[in-house]
Amino acid sequence: MEYTNYSDEELICLLNQGEKKAFDEIYRRYWNPMFQSAYNVVRDRDACMDIIQELFIWIWSHHSSMKVTTLKGYLFAAVKFKVANYIRYGKIRESFFDDVRKLGEPSVSVEESVEVKDLLVVIARFTGELPEKCREVFMLSRNEHLSNKEIAARLGISVKTVENQITAALKKLRSSLVRLSSFLLLFL
Repeated sequence: MEYTNYSDEELICLLNQGEKKAFDEIYRRYWNPMFQSAYNVVRDRDACMDIIQELFIWIWSHHSSMKVTTLKGYLFAAVKFKVANYIRYGKIRESFFDDVRKLGEPSVSVEESVEVKDLLVVIARFTGELPEKCREVFMLSRNEHLSNKEIAARLGISVKTVENQITAALKKLRSSLVRLSSFLLLFL
């Protein structure tokens, strides 16, 4: 059978019946766009490959019980959820905040720009909710890439206070991302 001619709805039905070639076609059709969506945020090739691989493993192991009406929407919502989990658990590399600010570069696609803008809104809301001193420490750490010692010297506080403020900010960021992840689950 030639699965490339099947619609997403037909592939979902065949996948629910355990049709391996339907799964292979979904994988072939959506792996690259899903990878790109994750990479637009995470900017780590290996991490993105792991995220997408985990999603496809989950899809195959739950193929008979999946209740999906829109395959593309489901897959991209799942990618966003997995990326949010990846960020929430602190696995994202330090240069994430630099990458987010590259919106003005010509190499940024429209889709990437929308995703990054959405993420910037989440981060802006999050930083706006932090207490003033915590926000100041967090921004110096993430925006100006100052060390804890440099932040302490600039603000006239102890290094331990800086560490505590950054820890508190990251804990709140993870909490915000958990809420976002829970919201995204509503669409899965």
